[in-house]
Amino acid sequence: MSPNSDSQSAPVPGTVDEFALIERLKTRFEVAARSVMPDGVLPPTGDTWIGDDGAVITVGGDGPTRVVWATDLVVEGVHVDLALSGLDDVGYKALMVTVSDLAAMGAWPGQALVSFGAPSGTDLDLLGAGVATAAAESGCVVVGGDLSGAPSVVVSTSVMGGLRTEPDRGPLLRSGARPGDRLFVTGPLGRSAAGLRLLRARDPLTDPLAAGLARAHRRPVARLREGEVARLSGASAAIDVSDGLVADVIHLGLSSGVGIDLDDCPVAPGARKSEALGGGEEYELVVATPDPDGLVEAYLSAGLRPPLPVGRCTDRPGEYTLDGGPLPAGGWRHRF
Repeated sequence: MSPNSDSQSAPVPGTVDEFALIERLKTRFEVAARSVMPDGVLPPTGDTWIGDDGAVITVGGDGPTRVVWATDLVVEGVHVDLALSGLDDVGYKALMVTVSDLAAMGAWPGQALVSFGAPSGTDLDLLGAGVATAAAESGCVVVGGDLSGAPSVVVSTSVMGGLRTEPDRGPLLRSGARPGDRLFVTGPLGRSAAGLRLLRARDPLTDPLAAGLARAHRRPVARLREGEVARLSGASAAIDVSDGLVADVIHLGLSSGVGIDLDDCPVAPGARKSEALGGGEEYELVVATPDPDGLVEAYLSAGLRPPLPVGRCTDRPGEYTLDGGPLPAGGWRHRF
């Protein structure tokens, strides 16, 4: 998840890169899991652990069920500015961005756990109202959570769901793309970053376009139906655009072992190309498919906006291009 930075966060001497840290923690957690599952395959066949939008786990003995499980954090001062967004917006975004992880896997949300950390005097009822609105809109049920005092507002959400139709097809993973697959996005990009820019300018948002961009930043919408239809159409891989198009197509390329050749970047009205490439917090989906015509037809048949072509996967792992040149730096990553 990105705070809509204008460019990729620059390395700071002495800091630890987010994805390098994830790899180290992944190794540590797998060693610990080996003590619990000494003779098993890790992860078990059919399951997906650290490294995708969510985890895929198999639960139950007789007639086992495949569950998709995702979690996320929204932190004041990192992901949200309370001078620009209300607490209800924060609660809404916190749940919706986790629901978006399920959307990227073609899954549907079921139950959620939500935890709040906040300073004394914070209106937690307003924070909860935003969560409740997002839950109602996404068909997700909040079943528990926790509360704690904290020096700033922190919302942690964990959502469990599954594949509500044709589960034998399996979830969409970042690792499924193959050379020759075409890449699409489910909508034009840059709306959230443009909305943040307008909010920071403190200009009245009287124009409908400007108001819509501000809402895209404050209250993003998970593309649940788009993810499900992509999975059912035979798409090979998907990822939601949370860190920015540039960063997220690289995530998909690394996971799938393919190169990425972008030939277009659809820019939303009112946004700039830099915001579309690197702004983040879009929650549109990038979808890879070996059957582009089938994907477009599936979206049209479902009454959805047709997906927009942006490029293709190549057989040159580690090579990422835009219009034939190197893919520009962009997107967001945390440093610790």
